[in-house]
Amino acid sequence: MNIAEVSKKYDLTQDTLRYYERVGLLPRVNRTSSGIRDYTEEDCRWVEFIKCMRQAGLPIEALIEYVALYQKGDETIQARKQLLIEQREQLIERIREMNETLERLNYKIDAYERNAECRP
Repeated sequence: MNIAEVSKKYDLTQDTLRYYERVGLLPRVNRTSSGIRDYTEEDCRWVEFIKCMRQAGLPIEALIEYVALYQKGDETIQARKQLLIEQREQLIERIREMNETLERLNYKIDAYERNAECRP
């Protein structure tokens, strides 16, 4: 697949894909003889993984570290697992905070629907 096809398939800009590759988030993508990026199925799995993790709020730096560890091989399995565990804990905390915010919003909306006085 070329960059335009991958961009469309994963709803990411071509600039974003180039950035991911430039910073080491996406392992180097092979190119055709004319210099056009040629994404393999494995490259696309990386794109999908990165997109999923970014949507969950994982920072670019953590993902770059994960990719670097992955590229070093199986001796980094424990380190990769630990990195993901730490990111999961942070995500759980963000979800908890978001749920609190959602509860507060629901309370405020309910108060307005009851025509009750609404205070911060």
